[in-house]
Formats: sequence, structure tokens, C-alpha cells
Amino acid sequence: MEIKQNASAGTTESSDIMITIGKNSGQGILIELDSSVEKQFGRQIREKIQETLTNLSVTDAKVQAIDKGALDCTIQARTVAAVYRATGEENVDWQVLNTWNV
Repeated sequence: MEIKQNASAGTTESSDIMITIGKNSGQGILIELDSSVEKQFGRQIREKIQETLTNLSVTDAKVQAIDKGALDCTIQARTVAAVYRATGEENVDWQVLNTWNV
């Protein structure tokens, strides 16, 4: 999927994550993370975002994530929503999304 515009999903409330995604001008995937649990779970949060982008065939994007202790399923859902908003894609294949491991 190609990122066409900046888009975001989520909030900065407790137990949530705000994902903002935009173009990265052919630079691949760049994930910037600001998390209240960075030391304990920073690597896992980045991996979940990367895995979700890979499953959506996103190869070029700049992701800014502000995490407030979100669970993996929330990280995945917010990333998917931001990607679909940023690509302008309206036809979500929910069957494929349901087969992912969370």
C-alpha cells in the first residue's frame, strides 16, 4: 500500500496509542516512539507496528507513535486505521485482518 497523505488514529489517553503516519520519500520505514513504558516494552511496540505495516504491504512510511501503555491489539488496530486513512483505501479486507496473530 502506498501512503498518500498524513493520517492518524488513536488518542493520548491512558492505555491507548496515537499513531500518525505519513510519506517517507523512499526512505523505507521509520518509527519514532514516545512511550511511557519505553524501557520495558519499546522494542515490542516497534515490532508490532512494523509487523502490522508489513502485513499491509507498506514499505515506505514515517510513523510517529505516542504510547500510553496500549496493548498489542490496540497498537495493531490504531496502525491499521492510520494506514487505511493515509492511503485513502476504503475497502478493508477484514478476513485477512482477522487471521493476524495479536
